[in-house]
Amino acid sequence: MRQLLFGLLLLWTLPLAAQKTGQRGQVTGMLLDSASGKPLREATVSLLSGRDSSYLSLHLTDGDGRFQIRNLGEGSYRLLITYVGFQNISRRFNISADKLTVDFEKLLLQPQAQTLNEVNIVQERAPITVKEDTLEFNAGSFKTKPNAAVEDLLKKLPGMEVARDGTIRAQGQQVNRVLVDGKPFFGDDPKMATRNLPADIVDKVQLYDQQSDQAAFSGMDDGNREKTINITTKRDKRKGYFGRNSLGAGVDEDGNDPRYAGNISLNRFNNGRQISLIGQGNNINQQNFSPDGGGMGFGSGGMGFGNGGTGGGGMVIVDQGGRAGGSQGNNSQPSNIVETLGGGLNYRDGIGKRAEIATSYFANRTTTTTEQQSRRENIVPAGSAEGRAFINDQSLYNRAQATNHRLNLRLDWKLDSLTSLRFTPNLSWNGTGIRSLTDQRISTPTGQPLSSNETRYHSDGNGMNGFSNLLLMRKFRREGRTFSVNLTTALSNQSTLGLNQATNRTYGPDTGIPRSTLLNQQIDQDNYFMNNNLTLSYTEPLSMSKKLEFRYGYSGNRSRSAREVNDFDETTGLYDDYNLPLSNRFSSQFTTHRLGMTLQTRRLRYTYGLGFDVQQAQLRADNRSVDTVLNRPFTNLLPTAMFTYNWTRNRTLRLNYRTRINAPSVSQLQPVADNTNPLNIRLGNPGLRPEFYNTVTMSYNAFSTTNNRSIFGFLNLNQVANRIASATTFSQTGAQTTQPVNTDGYYSLNGFLSLGRRVSPWKLNVSLNTNAALTRGVSFVNRQQNVSWNRTIGQGVSLASNFNGKIDFSVAGNLSYQTADFSLQASQNTEFFTKSLDIDVFYQLPGGFTLTTDLLYLNNTGRSAGFNQNYALLNAALSKQFFRNKNGELRLQAFDLLNQNRSIQRNVTETYVEDVQSRVLRRYFLLSFVYNLRKFGV
Repeated sequence: MRQLLFGLLLLWTLPLAAQKTGQRGQVTGMLLDSASGKPLREATVSLLSGRDSSYLSLHLTDGDGRFQIRNLGEGSYRLLITYVGFQNISRRFNISADKLTVDFEKLLLQPQAQTLNEVNIVQERAPITVKEDTLEFNAGSFKTKPNAAVEDLLKKLPGMEVARDGTIRAQGQQVNRVLVDGKPFFGDDPKMATRNLPADIVDKVQLYDQQSDQAAFSGMDDGNREKTINITTKRDKRKGYFGRNSLGAGVDEDGNDPRYAGNISLNRFNNGRQISLIGQGNNINQQNFSPDGGGMGFGSGGMGFGNGGTGGGGMVIVDQGGRAGGSQGNNSQPSNIVETLGGGLNYRDGIGKRAEIATSYFANRTTTTTEQQSRRENIVPAGSAEGRAFINDQSLYNRAQATNHRLNLRLDWKLDSLTSLRFTPNLSWNGTGIRSLTDQRISTPTGQPLSSNETRYHSDGNGMNGFSNLLLMRKFRREGRTFSVNLTTALSNQSTLGLNQATNRTYGPDTGIPRSTLLNQQIDQDNYFMNNNLTLSYTEPLSMSKKLEFRYGYSGNRSRSAREVNDFDETTGLYDDYNLPLSNRFSSQFTTHRLGMTLQTRRLRYTYGLGFDVQQAQLRADNRSVDTVLNRPFTNLLPTAMFTYNWTRNRTLRLNYRTRINAPSVSQLQPVADNTNPLNIRLGNPGLRPEFYNTVTMSYNAFSTTNNRSIFGFLNLNQVANRIASATTFSQTGAQTTQPVNTDGYYSLNGFLSLGRRVSPWKLNVSLNTNAALTRGVSFVNRQQNVSWNRTIGQGVSLASNFNGKIDFSVAGNLSYQTADFSLQASQNTEFFTKSLDIDVFYQLPGGFTLTTDLLYLNNTGRSAGFNQNYALLNAALSKQFFRNKNGELRLQAFDLLNQNRSIQRNVTETYVEDVQSRVLRRYFLLSFVYNLRKFGV
């Protein structure tokens, strides 16, 4: 552990130490207004390479207009100096052993003159600009490889990380929204923009924390912010045609399993009007979109079987394995094989002078094949009469096909000069089909068999999901006085018809002879959910710095579930034997009225707000099968607080305290047994109370333009009263029954620290990422309380180059150490390490050839027998570029050259520790032709 941490520290300090060896140069100067002779403070001084004008570092002048750039190696450089209202100036200089210091003394900036009749201004922009809370990157200053996507550009920007599955993290936080010219692109799916739009149309990339629409309008910071990227396109690229189209075919190493991949991306931009057509089909786990449009869950762990936990929540500690251009969740890798077919259309345009519309339709079909082997160790009270330590070995084959259609719309309508309306509806329709086979065996740690189960499960389902947001905004003549009404509606209606056939065996403790029982049932499940939220907000300015908000909120949450189980009748040959104990009709309603106020003070450098709400809630649970009704009222005081401090325009501290109520779901309330997995039966609990959350978050963000250093820290504390956890009872044969119950004593603490620096002479972006988490959970096993402690600490380091025309590379290493302790069974406490190394290299060869390789190496220790596996995944692609502008490309791709790809996953919850190994894609070869369409100005 200490050796690896020392190595990571060495990687961090090596570039800094290298700068201090040998002789280093510097450049200095002072900027003055040519008209008045006064110094220009906070002017942008960009250091560029003298050879190709590529970006090296960014600096600002001090209060006297002076600048000083140190630690310069020998070579040629260029200074680009910009200041709003003045003409840019550029100066070239050289650093050599004979001349280590260059002093430009006084540089006079000329005011920018404009001619009213005709304006033609050409200015060279700074690579990075800070505008209040927005960090703006000039895309032209960050070079990418030919025909790169927006995703490749984001990887070059300081403080940005893009995982192999397309997940974006900026300054340590995940980015869930990517806009194009300030508007949605195919709804709120970030991958649609980053993976389907080319990098060469991008003018600027803006990064900021976006408030909710209502908070942004009222000016009252509610603490709800979302990290957002806005892609601004170049003006000369806003009219024309562009896109990326490809077609490829190949086979695996044995020639038995054909592989294919095809992509279509066609875009027609005509200033404000945008039309985009996107299509994709492949069986190599590639997805340039998020496939789930709010449809039904399926796959491993779904429908009551597989590897999912039961109640009380779980924590996926590790999720690893091979990838084929896409993966699932951050840097985790696929644990299955996915065949994808999808396509859609995006349209945006203005309607007259007062309205603008953005809409999209997208449809996709995914076929997911999952083959898994797992080993689970359940936490059972030591020495209890009912239980003992149980080992659950399971094999799973699951094939699920899901079809999804989704429609998104956003309408912005300016009713008059003071009133505007925003309407954002989203609809999705889905259909699923699941075919699953599970083989499960429960034994003692010594290998004595206790019970086994073989289950075949078939189901077909369909459903609809909807969401809409209607926001009416009204300003008044007095500055700061506003009134807004926000109505959101969420709807879900799902139906599933399943066939569950199982053979259960229990083994006698003495004879070991199994006793078999058969299960053959048809299950008809219908679930309905609707939620309406209405928020009224009125703000009144008390002074130039103080503002008061009055608000009222109403929330109505209605759910109902109907479950009908029929056993197979051998006499009739039909599923017509109604199973009364397993069937139930149940509904729940959770209604709240919330009234509150917030006083906010905004100064030049800091902002704080204090508020409280009084919430009256009513929970109604109606068991229609037995005609019983449960009514429970709740009254809560919900305080809120926020504080923001800005030392400078690029150094910010934020503190937030929030409270909220979380109602139990209808599946948690419904008092009926779900025996889809006969060895893991689930029950509802109609006596559940709502959870009460106390959440404290702190974030610190600093970016230094003088030395290109960035620091981001994040801390989150959650404490939950009446937390809904699991109460599990084990039989003598290891079969378990799980029911949700309310518990106290849960809290979680999560922290993240990111340090970034750009090493200018080597054109490297270096970052260190540290994460830590601590969770205390409470559950019940065989009616005894179990307190679990989960601890995680991880350290990562990454190096990324700035493309110099020939070579582009990135290297990332990560070490994670995790422990899990249980009060009921200390002998099952566990600790384990996970180490990873990820390398990507792109090389421009002579003759229009390019070579791309990537290597992923994973090392696991501390797992169950058979799950401590080390492996390396190596991919390579050789391409030949054609045509004058290199728009055409013939590519030969080899996946998993070493034939070692696999998936290893560890899950740790409050009641078990589990290791899972999944079948993934192995070695294959693919030959593709790619054509990049570029035709602008038409």
